Amino acid sequence: MDFRKDSVKLKPLSMFSQSGLTDIILLLLIFFLLTSSFVTNFGIRVNVPQAESSVTNNAQQISVAITAEGDFFVDGEQTTRGNLSTFIRQVYQNKPSASLVVRADRDAKVDDAVHVMNIGQALNMNIVMATERD
Repeated sequence: MDFRKDSVKLKPLSMFSQSGLTDIILLLLIFFLLTSSFVTNFGIRVNVPQAESSVTNNAQQISVAITAEGDFFVDGEQTTRGNLSTFIRQVYQNKPSASLVVRADRDAKVDDAVHVMNIGQALNMNIVMATERD
């Protein structure tokens, strides 16, 4: 059904306006930039135990992850058990007011977590054990 009169012929659009598309792309970019700041990615997958209560710490922190296989990661960098105290001490010199956050896998040896805590105690650091809430 053509409701136009035969004498009126319209030319097709020769230009496409991209302003609407640009607005959508800009809104998507802002959305992804904002939501990506809410995601905390530690990089090392560790199943931490669950706790009844929790405390958030917004101060500087030194994260030590202990995997079930007994691997140690200080702020995302892998190190051996023998070099662990030296590595933590070097990072602690760059962040003198930092707390030591121990993120041990629930299947990791308790001895490994205690070893990390002893290093933090020797450096007079605040020690926090990372857990997940129910």
